[in-house]
Amino acid sequence: MNSFNIEGLKPGTFFTSDVMLDKTFLLLTNSIPLSEGMIKALQDWDFKQVFSDGTLSSSAIATNISQNTTDIDIEELENSVNSPKSNVTTEKFSAEELNAAKKALENAETIDIDDIGNEPKIDTEASRLSVVTNIYNDYLNYISYVYTRYATHKELNYEELSSKVKDLCVFIKENRRFVLRILQSTQEPKAKEFLVSHSMRSTVYAITIGMQLRLPLSNLVELGVSCIVHEIGMIRLPPQLYMTERALNASDKKMIFTHPIISYNILQEFEFPLKVCLGALEHHERENGTGYPNHLPSEKISIYAKIIAVACSFEAITAPRHYKDAQSSYEAMVDMLKNNKQFYDENVIKALLYSLSLFPIGGYVYLSNGKIAQVVDVNPENPKNPVVQLVSTVKGAKQDTIQTSDTGIRIVRALNKEECNDVIKAQNQL
Repeated sequence: MNSFNIEGLKPGTFFTSDVMLDKTFLLLTNSIPLSEGMIKALQDWDFKQVFSDGTLSSSAIATNISQNTTDIDIEELENSVNSPKSNVTTEKFSAEELNAAKKALENAETIDIDDIGNEPKIDTEASRLSVVTNIYNDYLNYISYVYTRYATHKELNYEELSSKVKDLCVFIKENRRFVLRILQSTQEPKAKEFLVSHSMRSTVYAITIGMQLRLPLSNLVELGVSCIVHEIGMIRLPPQLYMTERALNASDKKMIFTHPIISYNILQEFEFPLKVCLGALEHHERENGTGYPNHLPSEKISIYAKIIAVACSFEAITAPRHYKDAQSSYEAMVDMLKNNKQFYDENVIKALLYSLSLFPIGGYVYLSNGKIAQVVDVNPENPKNPVVQLVSTVKGAKQDTIQTSDTGIRIVRALNKEECNDVIKAQNQL
């Protein structure tokens, strides 16, 4: 296998064979051009070389997207959320809730992503999504292995976890819009797989939020590790507590409330960094001091815990469970934006919005031109006008990508659950 120095790579070049990171992790499949963002990320994150059995070639990549970011008018955001044309029922924002949302959106930074129209493609969007799905499932299987190994052998390895999460950060950085689409298509996990599914999905959201907050790689790795194992304490509790369909009684809740402390003690036992341990301990603490186990006020809650709290809550709202139906990602985003009980850090909520958009990636929407589309990327200029891909009912037909806007084609509403299921069913039958 040949090695290639990062400093010698240029945007637009590609390899004739698969590109590996650390000789084990797949970075790119063959024929995908290197992007400027990827090269910069590798340099920022201290990678010196990549490896491939192939050779370098060249390809031109055009630049089409403006990098300017404009402010969001919170009244327009309110109108889009409460549009009379929408079939999604939402409560009217109160003045207090609107002020909280406005404060969270002030001084938002430009999202650090590659140009929307210039992402390298394999052959089709479907091919790229298929490759990303396979890699995503590999990480899911690894988290299952971590939990199973602890449950059966009482073993946890921080260095191994850190190495895997470092690779996961690169994977999410370069495939964010595809990974987020996978999360929206996740089916209800089996009861015994609940902790693994929750940990994987929450970790993807947490790392995505961390990237939007400009956390350096070392912090992203710690955050990712903390989120993967934040529920490890649940293994010490009777599984019927978190698998049951019945309402929990006071005694059950008291036991559930101990799991962050158990997780913290487990991670301390294996000498995980204190910041990682605190992320697990405090992920159920709330900004207004009503969380558990220690009822900490905002200033006492660690940044990792604040991020994991938002990631886990968004995941819980959007994920199907054996005891509840999943809400749409749009409904979940509206709920998180309201933050009407002041549970979550406003800067983290803002990062969630700008990472996923008001109509989050993976969700289906009805457009002003009468067509149905799937949200496939964020718009760094305005989170309520994401990039969408038209849904086609003809096999093999080209699926046009559209930048929605207030003056052109706009999103009228998010599809409800039944409509989404119908679209997915139709697509699967093609």
